Amino acid sequence: MTQTSVSYNAEDIQVLEGLEAVRKRPGMYIGSTGPTGLHHLVYEVVDNAVDEAMAGHCTQIEVEILKDGACEVRDNGRGIPVGAHHQYEELTAAEVVLTVLHAGGKFGGEGYKVSGGLHGVGVSVVNALSSKVEVEIDREGKRHFMSFKDGGEADKKLTIIGDAPEKRTGTTVRFWPDIQIFKEGIDFRSTTLLERFQMMAFLNKGLEINFVDNRINGTNKKTSYKYDGGIKDFVQHVNASKDALFEKVGFFQDDDDEQEVEIAFQWNTGFNSDGIHSFANGISTTEGGMHEQGFRTALTRAANKYARDNGQLNKSDDGLQGEDIREGLTAIISVRLREPQFEGQTKSKLGNVSIKSLVEKATGEHLRDWLEENPAEAKLITQKAVQAARARIAARSARDATRRKSALDGAGLPGKLTDCSSKNPEESELYIVEGNSAGGSAKDARDPGTMAILPIRGKILNVERSRIDKMLNNTEVQALISAIGAGFGDEFDIEKIRYHKIVLLADADVDGSHIRTLLLTFLYRQMKELVLNGHVYIAQPPLFSTEVKKSKIYLKDEHARELFLKDNPKHKADFGRLKGLGEMNADELWDTTLDPEKRTLLKVTVEQASIADEVFSKLMGEDVDSRKTFIQTNAKDVRFLDI
Repeated sequence: MTQTSVSYNAEDIQVLEGLEAVRKRPGMYIGSTGPTGLHHLVYEVVDNAVDEAMAGHCTQIEVEILKDGACEVRDNGRGIPVGAHHQYEELTAAEVVLTVLHAGGKFGGEGYKVSGGLHGVGVSVVNALSSKVEVEIDREGKRHFMSFKDGGEADKKLTIIGDAPEKRTGTTVRFWPDIQIFKEGIDFRSTTLLERFQMMAFLNKGLEINFVDNRINGTNKKTSYKYDGGIKDFVQHVNASKDALFEKVGFFQDDDDEQEVEIAFQWNTGFNSDGIHSFANGISTTEGGMHEQGFRTALTRAANKYARDNGQLNKSDDGLQGEDIREGLTAIISVRLREPQFEGQTKSKLGNVSIKSLVEKATGEHLRDWLEENPAEAKLITQKAVQAARARIAARSARDATRRKSALDGAGLPGKLTDCSSKNPEESELYIVEGNSAGGSAKDARDPGTMAILPIRGKILNVERSRIDKMLNNTEVQALISAIGAGFGDEFDIEKIRYHKIVLLADADVDGSHIRTLLLTFLYRQMKELVLNGHVYIAQPPLFSTEVKKSKIYLKDEHARELFLKDNPKHKADFGRLKGLGEMNADELWDTTLDPEKRTLLKVTVEQASIADEVFSKLMGEDVDSRKTFIQTNAKDVRFLDI
């Protein structure tokens, strides 16, 4: 073996000073340098203001996208301290907060009892990843100003520039994201920001969050969120497109010395049993955790006791299971604690054992009282749970038939599944293909080593409107559950999935979009962890083809065709409309849609599960008016329309 001499001496050990580490490895601090990381900068700044609100010192936050694309965040909190810092005597506390990682009022002391940041890096990371930052602080009757450039380099030291208007206190941060870091673009998406701000307003009762985007046609349209009912309003919002079982929204809160909990709840007539949305210090815990466990345990115990005490369950009857009681339940669990411990694959699972005890105790006591004080609503809840239990028992045989028996020999897999030869889930892909003819084309075109094909016939059952017994009698649903191999609902086990990529492959037209939506509804409602852990993808087959210099060009949709014509204004050649996946030969399907070297796959992600819950209910539920309103409101964002 040839040996090479490589230097490894003291001078080879490098230390990244200050904010240089953030610019070197931005993904470690904000997740990515794509759109998600870009918007995370805004959340870091706004979270500081929300922390002031949680501490009782801020009632209003103003977020403004300036005409040049910068973001400005203003709050009426106490203002960042401006005195000399005890550890960095040459810097003020405000300068330390903007330039030193892990600096802030959240690491001991009496600045904050609880805070929302995950790692405490906050606004210093925003400074590191911006080309320019300006900060104004109104405190102690004076307005202070400082600015930075080129990723955190001091431009103007903190100085007093005048009196604070009308004895105002608070902080204003303006920042311009650095295009050298965010190479995919530095344009903020208003809808993404508004979804987050609305959730923050729900979780902080009485906090007003205003948003203005000055880029839109020069207008200054303001969107405001303020909810005096807090998470009670949140529950009503999520249930707005559903048929509520009763009008009342239950609510209770409790606390001890180090932590506190608020819970709001209401049942609807739907069949979804996964309507619990939990938060810790304002952070969405999409993977649940100890607070959810405490609530579920106490809910099951309290509902069973009430049903037995009031004659809806006999002594000889089996008890109600958790999924029976949670059918149709929408609940918001919001906890605040001094030292949250986040774990799980996406760091969105709360691990503090102490919060489980508080939530379980509070739910047991307060829910028992609520059921006793609201007998009409309690009766509707237990009746619905008993009906759900009967449906669950009736569906038991169908469930057993769909449960995967063996991953080694393929026993129990659907007959129409053409499996791949690989037994390694990490490299295996399942293509769920619309129609048998398209399935045949995909089978011929695929890489048999890693690509499995499952054709489904037509439009599968809309599980948003179906109970489990009806769902399990559907042949296509049975095939999906068997092929994926990890169960469904409460029994779904992400560790048992047979493929790490579940790819939805449907025609690039309206019918194909409908089928994708039905499939996504099923996967989100019955196998949510697949979506949360990034295992679900959407293939992008082309709708048009044309020729350029005897080379065939494929275009995904009308939007792609318009862009092509914009870049090629002299092109008069014909655009052939592809008839569908089943009409494409194997080579064409491989080249355009399946080839890993050329294909485009869209990963399905969920940043806010409560928003996804609301959208699925609007699109797939019974409320026609809310669906119509949703379509009208979002029509401007449609990129593809089949006419």
